[in-house]
Amino acid sequence: MRLLLIRHGQTPSNLKHLLDTGVPGPALTPLGQDQAAALPEALAAEKIEALYVSTLLRTQLTAAPLAAATGLEARIRDGIRELSAGDLEMRGDHEAAAVYMATAFAWSGGDTERRIPGGENGREALGRFDAVVAEAAATGAETVALVSHGAVIRMWVAARAVNVDVEYAASHPLGNTGVVILDGSPEEGWRALVWEGRPLGPEGESPEDSGPAGEAPVPVA
Repeated sequence: MRLLLIRHGQTPSNLKHLLDTGVPGPALTPLGQDQAAALPEALAAEKIEALYVSTLLRTQLTAAPLAAATGLEARIRDGIRELSAGDLEMRGDHEAAAVYMATAFAWSGGDTERRIPGGENGREALGRFDAVVAEAAATGAETVALVSHGAVIRMWVAARAVNVDVEYAASHPLGNTGVVILDGSPEEGWRALVWEGRPLGPEGESPEDSGPAGEAPVPVA
């Protein structure tokens, strides 16, 4: 199965660098709306047969133009929501962000019992994301798109793709509407084919929207 993991479009909380992970969360900024509108053309070459979004509003709004263009129903699943920030929710300071991401990448490295203060642990986070991927694979679709969130995508790919390690995922941001494309299955494992860090649509000026461009090869872990 070809698996497209797409980060949502820009939100007001992205501009403020806030750990905003609660449901339903914010809507998109005008730039985020433009990024969402650009997805159908950017992904026109992909034969997407199933489309999933999280329970957070921003993923549903991001996927709406793609759903309209493909005629697919966006299936809402809690399992691909963003990593819960717990006690760090709505903080925008460097210390909170460092704890949040360090914990996420510790999960990728195998320390799955570690917990975000007041939030979930890695076993829970990986388990819920795995469950949605398994559901998507069971549909028999050859190409599936999941519109999800930056931290959970980077964490999951570093944990599950045989050729992406923690160092690579930690040093390669995923801008709004950036995408990671993988090939494989839950049974046989996953290999990353593309890590497109820059937005598929218009770019913003915030650091959230920066990252490596192009279909660069990812390193073997």
